[in-house]
Amino acid sequence: MSKKEKKWKVTVKSDTTGNKGSDRQGIFQVLHSHSQRTTMSSPSEVLVDFQDDLAVDDAPSSALDQLKLSPMEDKQWPSDDLASMSKSETNIKHLGQDSHLSWDDPYYDIARHQIVEVAGDDNFGRKVIVFSACRMPPHHQLDHQKLLKYLKHTLDQYVESDYTLIYFHHGLTGENKPSLGWLRDAYREFDRKYKKNIKSLVIVHPTMFVRTLLILFKPLISFKFGRKISYINYLSELDELLKCEQLVIPSRVREYDEKIRQALKPSAQGPKSPPRSPPLPNQQFGVSLSVLNLRGADPGEIPLVMRDTIEFLKEQGLEMEGIFRRSANVTLVRTIQEKYNSGEEVNFAQMEDVHLAAVMLKTFLRELPEPLLTYQLYNDIINFQNVDNSSQVVTIRNLLKMLPQENYATLKYLIQFLAEVSARCEVNKMNNANLAVVFGPNLLWGQDAAMTLSAIGPINNFTKTLLDNYQEVFSA
Repeated sequence: MSKKEKKWKVTVKSDTTGNKGSDRQGIFQVLHSHSQRTTMSSPSEVLVDFQDDLAVDDAPSSALDQLKLSPMEDKQWPSDDLASMSKSETNIKHLGQDSHLSWDDPYYDIARHQIVEVAGDDNFGRKVIVFSACRMPPHHQLDHQKLLKYLKHTLDQYVESDYTLIYFHHGLTGENKPSLGWLRDAYREFDRKYKKNIKSLVIVHPTMFVRTLLILFKPLISFKFGRKISYINYLSELDELLKCEQLVIPSRVREYDEKIRQALKPSAQGPKSPPRSPPLPNQQFGVSLSVLNLRGADPGEIPLVMRDTIEFLKEQGLEMEGIFRRSANVTLVRTIQEKYNSGEEVNFAQMEDVHLAAVMLKTFLRELPEPLLTYQLYNDIINFQNVDNSSQVVTIRNLLKMLPQENYATLKYLIQFLAEVSARCEVNKMNNANLAVVFGPNLLWGQDAAMTLSAIGPINNFTKTLLDNYQEVFSA
């Protein structure tokens, strides 16, 4: 066994006395012995921090028993040797060329590694944050304290909304693994506001190291947070959560995923993405606006889902604080989609759920085969930030003239509604900037490019400018 392997070898003993305190002390003694590069506080000091957070959440319990464990048998969990068989993604020459920050930005040296990305929304209307371990460079090339500040800086733009965190574990090695002291500091930094609205923490390609840490921290993980953690063994399993093509998945992660598929027997391999079935006669989600327009009684008719949701939200949701920031029950979202697609009538007033209607509106836009602002306008909108302020309204007006009639009518209907929402921002806390963050990625995405921070910024900027000047834009 190598020195690296010995470093993480842990023996977990069960406590038959029921003394949770002794469990916790033993855990921190083990962890402390593994961190020789960093000066750690005493186990009791660290424990106080965990207890303080648990006091405002659920008490610690058998939370790990509640984790949505993947069907992989224990003996099939890959070792960290197998998981580390490829080098850091930072060796790729093109990495960093698409950084969303200018070279003189204080966080540029962190952002260029693309360790943290924002990838639009998942299937349930939650923002998606991606953390790729393989893109972390060796210790001597990365300021981990600055990484922590940058992670907070990025999350601060989204933590007021429900969000999903996807962690690609493959590529975490002895060379780039943060110290336990850094993990302790990170825990202290991320207070309750960051933990409250995270609805799902997805660990992709977990190894025995991940499982060991979760077992060690079992007495410290609250029941509520434990239910948010799930394991994903294969990239194809992410399809249930979001469109994989919207993610910037590092090539090393894709290569590793293919290798572990090939290493397993066919019966043990994860499911492949099923082929898309043809649309139903009355299908509303995932159907182009041109098809929906042909089905309508009048040319340029607003899609049914948008009419239903917006009319309900005008009546019931304009003064709802955080409208469009909350997610909805996953099962209920799917049920409503099935009803629409089968031609059944949906009455949001009977359900009395403002957040459900808001999620359905965003879901409809996100599942369009082509974004509402169309692929044709993608490059122009990404470069819109270079347009002089004095020319922005004219530029937007000229761009929107290039939209198909049904797209223009639908966009105008949506923006006019969002203007009504923004007019009540003192109550609902959704001004134009906040609405742009929510709706920008649902109005435009690249045809061949995954959603990244470098694209989201310009898209959100365009959306905010459109909202700020909607009367002038649509007056002609």
